[in-house]
Amino acid sequence: MNVDVNGSESTTTAPYGLELSGARARLYHAAVEAFAAKGFHGTTTRDIASRAGMSPAALYVHHRSKEEVLHLISSTGHAQTLAIVEGAIASTDDPVAALERLVVDFVEHHAVNHTVARVVNYELTSLSPEHLREVRSMRRSMDAQVRALVQSGVDAGAFTVGSVAMTAAAILSLGIDVARWFETDAGWTPRDLAEHHRALVLRMVGVPTR
Repeated sequence: MNVDVNGSESTTTAPYGLELSGARARLYHAAVEAFAAKGFHGTTTRDIASRAGMSPAALYVHHRSKEEVLHLISSTGHAQTLAIVEGAIASTDDPVAALERLVVDFVEHHAVNHTVARVVNYELTSLSPEHLREVRSMRRSMDAQVRALVQSGVDAGAFTVGSVAMTAAAILSLGIDVARWFETDAGWTPRDLAEHHRALVLRMVGVPTR
């Protein structure tokens, strides 16, 4: 991933496929690093600007506040994660195959993008009330769709679970939590984790590992 440190308007792709250019790209990456290292409340606009190689005043040319930067990171991340859930479920009518793809894609995504995913998932309470409502709406949609997938497997006789709602929550939580602890030097690749979680979730819903 190449960020133009000279501030030109060449385009770079941030995590989650967000297309940014020049100073906005530098600020985005700097904010992700700062929020992940120090937390939202422990990060100042000066911290972000310094990491981006800019003056603190330059941040306000592109964003009205530190919270607006967090909203960009969080809303983009949640939209992409929701798209992963929707894509997996829409890929097949077989609930077992759909669940396998969902877990693999979801876990691998959170491992590959673990730094930004930590910010996306663990700084929710730092968002403004309006922005938090927007993000929670996407999270509720993810939860509802995974619940519906688990229920479809139960209805088809493919899954055996005690509680559809708690099982769906556990599936999502397993994937999200990867971002909290995963590091690139952990000894496992994102694909290793994805395959391991796939087998775990199949056992969770009562399907023999395949």
